[in-house]
Amino acid sequence: MRAMTYHGAHDVRVESVPDPILEAPDDIILRVTATAICGSDLHLYRGKIPTVEHGDIFGHEFMGIVEETGSAVTAVQRGDRVVIPFVIACGDCFFCQQELYAACETTNSGPGAAMNKKLIPPPAALFGYSRMYGGIPGGQAELVRVPKANTGPFKVPGTLADEKVLFLSDILPTAWQAVLNANISQGSSVAIYGAGPVGLLSAACARMLGAERIFMVDHHPYRLEYAQRTYGVIPINFDDDDDPADTIIRQTPGSRGVDGVIDAVGFEAKGSTTETVLATLKLEGSSGKALRQCIAAVRRGGVVSVPGVYSGFIHGFLFGDAFDKGLTFKMGQTHVQRFLPELLEHIETGRLQPEAIITHRLSLEQAAEGYRIFDKKQENCRKVILTPGSTDVPLSDVNETPPMVPVA
Repeated sequence: MRAMTYHGAHDVRVESVPDPILEAPDDIILRVTATAICGSDLHLYRGKIPTVEHGDIFGHEFMGIVEETGSAVTAVQRGDRVVIPFVIACGDCFFCQQELYAACETTNSGPGAAMNKKLIPPPAALFGYSRMYGGIPGGQAELVRVPKANTGPFKVPGTLADEKVLFLSDILPTAWQAVLNANISQGSSVAIYGAGPVGLLSAACARMLGAERIFMVDHHPYRLEYAQRTYGVIPINFDDDDDPADTIIRQTPGSRGVDGVIDAVGFEAKGSTTETVLATLKLEGSSGKALRQCIAAVRRGGVVSVPGVYSGFIHGFLFGDAFDKGLTFKMGQTHVQRFLPELLEHIETGRLQPEAIITHRLSLEQAAEGYRIFDKKQENCRKVILTPGSTDVPLSDVNETPPMVPVA
């Protein structure tokens, strides 16, 4: 089969690799019909995530048709059309029973994480996201082995195009969890740092839930313009504003700050010179600039919701400010399976239209070009989807996109 493989920072290639086979009774083999490049994939692409090896297959946003099933698979059958959650969960362990699927205790045989110099059990395995997260080959390929197929694959109706449901695999439930964690409801105010795919879909979800005022902070004008036009956000370009949090606070009643804030940037936030030096010296794992801004922008008693990926130590984490303001922090990988039925209903009724953020539709063979365009933010790129087996799309036609419909 053909698959997108890693060969070092900024070096990915589509190559012929062996077809996957069933390895456990509850595995399935999926023929991929659509996959996508996620913002989290760029951390891998840039060489920022450890335990990635040459030849690894990326991709944790994908869907397709069930090609083959193991003897213990009862939830799906050959020919079913399914979306695959990026979190691999068993459905039976302590955490799965609490619908905390991203904390599944059984699926990740990786090394775990060192915290406070003590090893803790690893979180759930993820598709295509390094040996640390289980080393499971990802979905930017023609075929994928899907473990724990009685818990993961989510059947979707044939009446909906792939583009409408593909993002149920990751970024839509990630945005949804982020907005729910921020306690956003009718009349709420929220600030979203980062206008990438998760940030944009967070704005869509917040607007659907009745948020009255949505601030969005980013430094790419085309992304801010899109968010303002489509979701009615108040855009703030941090290249032009030294302190977005101050600007946000001054536009809230009583200068209290927003009710909730969402950090959809994560550890590769554009930080200070000090942070750049610390990261280079391996004394800091993540830039804390976005997180400090979030702490500043939210009101007392508010919530900081963090869907953005962080790792290691953070310079200048203002814990005293967070304590003084009585803030709640909610964060972590998404418990995807929990949210899928509800989100599918929102898509079917048209309340959510996640496919609107797509700008680039490429064949799988053009994956390396898709990574380059997405990484460099070229051609006003918001989101790239890849189709295995399709004819290469001429680059002059790549950026064509259907009319954007504002989310009500």
